[in-house]
Amino acid sequence: MQSSEQAKPLPYNDPARWDKMVTAYEAQSQPFTTLFADAAVATLPIGPSSRVLDVATGTGAAALAAARTGAAVTAIDFSAGMVARVRAHGLQNIEARQMDGQALDLPDAAFDAAVSVFGVMLFPDWRAGLREMARVTRPGGTVAIAVWKSADGAAVHLLLSQIIRRLYPDNVTPMPCRGLAELADPGRFAAAVIAAGFTDPVIAEITHDFKLDVANPGDVDKLFEFMPHWSGLDADKSAAVARAFHAEIDSRRVGNSFAIPSTALIATAQRH
Repeated sequence: MQSSEQAKPLPYNDPARWDKMVTAYEAQSQPFTTLFADAAVATLPIGPSSRVLDVATGTGAAALAAARTGAAVTAIDFSAGMVARVRAHGLQNIEARQMDGQALDLPDAAFDAAVSVFGVMLFPDWRAGLREMARVTRPGGTVAIAVWKSADGAAVHLLLSQIIRRLYPDNVTPMPCRGLAELADPGRFAAAVIAAGFTDPVIAEITHDFKLDVANPGDVDKLFEFMPHWSGLDADKSAAVARAFHAEIDSRRVGNSFAIPSTALIATAQRH
C-alpha cells in the first residue's frame, strides 16, 4: 500500500510489519477487538442470503462474526499473513483476499453490507477507504465502521500516550495516522461517512476493558515499540515512562491481568 501523505511507510502502513504480528495480534488483540467487531456486525441486517465485505480484516474478528449469520463474506487485508490466517479457519462462506482497501479490486455495488473494525482509520488515505466501501456497497445497503474515540487509539497505546503526555508533554507529537484523530470526533466521523456516499449515520459509543496479561513485564515492554509517541523518546525518558507504566500496572492489577478501559465509536449508515 502506498501512502499519499507519508514519504516513508509507518509501521501501521507496512504490510510486512503486520505479517510478523499475526500470532501476537491474534493472542493479545483479537479477544478484545472481537467485542467491538461483534457489536458492529450486529448492527448490519444480514443473513444467509447476504454478501458482506470486511475491510482490513486483520485476523478476521468481523469476518467470523458475519460468517456466523450465514452470510457470504469477502475479507480483505493488505497483509498476506493476516489473509493466510483468516483462510486457515477453513470456513466455506469466507473468501479471504490480499487487497489494498484504498483501491478495492471489486465491482461496484457488489455487497449488501460492508464493515471495517479499526481498519480504515489507519489508512494513509482513509477518505479513499471510506469511498471505496461506498462504491462496492449496493444502493440501500448498510455499512458499519468502528474507530477509536481517542486520537491515541486504545489499550496499551492509550495508556502509554497518557503517561508520556503527563510526564513529557513537549514530546507528544500528532499521531501520524491522521484518520485516528479526524474520526475520533463523532461529528467529524458522521460528516466523513456522509461525504463518502452514505446517508443518515448513527454513531454509537461502546466501552470495553482491554485486559493486558502482565505476568511477564518484559512482554509488556515489547508492546511499546509499535507506538509512535514512544519512538520519539530518548533513553532516559523511555526508562522513566516505562517505570511509570509499570507503577500504574502494580497499583491496579488483579492477579496477572490489568484492565485498560477503551472506547470506540461505531457508525452505521445506508448507501445512497
